[in-house]
Amino acid sequence: MSDVPSDLKYLETHQWVRVDESGLATVGITGFAQQQLGDVVYIGVPELGTTVTGGEEAGVAESVKSASDVFSPVTGEVVEINERLEDEPEKVNEDPYGEGWLFRVKMTDDGELDGLMDADTYSDLVAAE
Repeated sequence: MSDVPSDLKYLETHQWVRVDESGLATVGITGFAQQQLGDVVYIGVPELGTTVTGGEEAGVAESVKSASDVFSPVTGEVVEINERLEDEPEKVNEDPYGEGWLFRVKMTDDGELDGLMDADTYSDLVAAE
């Protein structure tokens, strides 16, 4: 079982969100998700300025063996994308909770975080799969 950082919130579709002190939300896929995908060869993320909706599709992660939709854990405007992944999608495999982040969102409702899983709940979900 992969590491599950305790400072993040999780979706059951295996995305994570980290909110900084300014309220900016960084989104990525979990260590478990990247392990299931295998070697990631392409990451599709929303365009800058796009509004994403919590729990809805916001992109795609493609590997040598499959493709998987990426869902946004929170609602808001995409204010930054990890452009490094265009040339180095393997960062998602190498460092899913660090350099492999996907996009950042200026949230419109931080109350959405209350509906997401904490690390213990997410760990239980992964253990059951």
